[in-house]
Amino acid sequence: MIERLFWLLAAMAALAGCATTAPPEPAEPPRQIFVAAANPLAADAGMNVLRRGGSAIDAAIAVQAMLSLVEPQSSGLGGGSFLTYFDAATGRPVVYDGRETAPAGATPDMFLGDGGNPLPFAQAVVGGRATGVPGVVRAMELAHREHGRLPWNSLFGDAERTAREGFIVSPRLARFIGGAFPQASTPDVLAYFAKPGGGLVGVGDRLRNPAYAEFLTRLAAQGSDALHRGPTAERIVARTRAGPLPGTMTLADLAGYRPVKRDPLCRPYRVYLVCVPPPPSSGVGLLQLLAMLERTDIADRGPGDPQAWFLFAEASRLMYADRDRFVGDPAFAQVPVAGLLDPAYIAARARLIGDRAGPPPAAGNPPGAPLAARDATLEPAGTTHFIVGDAAGNVVSVTATVESIFGSGRMVDGFFLNNEMTDFSFQPRDAEGRPAANAIAPGKRPRSSMTPLVMIGPDGRFAGALGSPGGNAILAYVGKAMVGVVDWNLSMEEAIALPNLIARGAGASGEVARFPPGVVDGLRARGLALQPGQGEDSGLHGVFVARGRFEGGADPRREGVVRVEPAN
Repeated sequence: MIERLFWLLAAMAALAGCATTAPPEPAEPPRQIFVAAANPLAADAGMNVLRRGGSAIDAAIAVQAMLSLVEPQSSGLGGGSFLTYFDAATGRPVVYDGRETAPAGATPDMFLGDGGNPLPFAQAVVGGRATGVPGVVRAMELAHREHGRLPWNSLFGDAERTAREGFIVSPRLARFIGGAFPQASTPDVLAYFAKPGGGLVGVGDRLRNPAYAEFLTRLAAQGSDALHRGPTAERIVARTRAGPLPGTMTLADLAGYRPVKRDPLCRPYRVYLVCVPPPPSSGVGLLQLLAMLERTDIADRGPGDPQAWFLFAEASRLMYADRDRFVGDPAFAQVPVAGLLDPAYIAARARLIGDRAGPPPAAGNPPGAPLAARDATLEPAGTTHFIVGDAAGNVVSVTATVESIFGSGRMVDGFFLNNEMTDFSFQPRDAEGRPAANAIAPGKRPRSSMTPLVMIGPDGRFAGALGSPGGNAILAYVGKAMVGVVDWNLSMEEAIALPNLIARGAGASGEVARFPPGVVDGLRARGLALQPGQGEDSGLHGVFVARGRFEGGADPRREGVVRVEPAN
């Protein structure tokens, strides 16, 4: 079915004027098992599961359990996730939506202060009301029920043992422990990272987490009810209802959380079918970005050409204008997905890319678009991404988060609680009274930039997976790597290492010093003054199975690794 869908969409794209190239020869490299993750201990935990004959989902659970311990600044069991899963037997992808939800007592104006003005983010992020109902554990449990091979209770051993025995604090974690951001000074963060003799743990110190080890023991035995019911749930409710800015979460909110199994959004890019999560993920924005770029000559250029980066920046600005205006939880807002990806609309947006950068582009008017307010949601650069492939050829691409650094800075049973409620628009309406697609509502999922993708080749086989942390910049990070791999024929490692450029609204930022000579000056000559900042927050992980070989890449800006072994 996927193969038929690919050729149908490719034909439609060609008729719409997209550039296409001949499919590569269907040479499949030997089957591998692999894990790409942001910390070596997490990658090793996943590989241990795969070596025991575990499935990709089995190993992903082990990876996430370990990341919650060793990379708590980015993700954890108190957060949420999106999983894009490729089933090798059927050739079909599926999405598991474990995005957090707003408690039943949430209100549209809960982050408005005196005079109806939005609260400062630094104040809102550490409040009790910042935490949404966690979803990652229930999403993993649903995926395991459908695609697991090993018993659930056998997947947490490495993380539990590491929590009891301790692990060595890495440079990246140490940097955040002493960071200048609101959560670093919360009581729970200071208590967890305190040294017995005073001060905070640093690089090379051993950090133990017996509370997390005990929780994992119960999670292994009880499943997701260990978090969503019982004493842990009671502690989550109590912690979120404490000041400042106490929240409204109840035991019923936790017990009632349900992940959503969704069909992915799949569209062609060159000879590949790219599949991403649908809203409330912003995968539709990534597909729109790629579709606009396909209507340019970016593939005939390269990373040393300023015009290539100019095209990428201008397409990004157009994409973000639409994403920010229209994307939200489809159960609560009318999201014009078909209109945003309509070939005629894409072509019209691409034609707006001129010779020079102009003022910030306005959102377009795609078919089926509602009257929606311009959104100004803040989305800090946190999160993690990992990829797992098993011996049967199944692959899962996972982006998970507690939102900002250490989430809300509040801890229960050894894991941090998310601050996902601040991913909603603080202003529910604009000055004209138009509703924001990402306004707060009870039970609603906040819009997310998390976009774990899977690529399928023209032969219907798995061709690649990619994703990144980075808040709003995720779409730019992933889009850049896709251009590098697919259009510029770079290895996955080289594509990930390309300099980051984030163009959204009036500004463009990135890794100024990383660009080849002449690129920054060339962008300036085209009216785009690239400013330093934000690019260091990418954490891309990707795999590419094409050109007759397996390629894996981990972002050199972080501490991630790719582990690969021949499948038995």
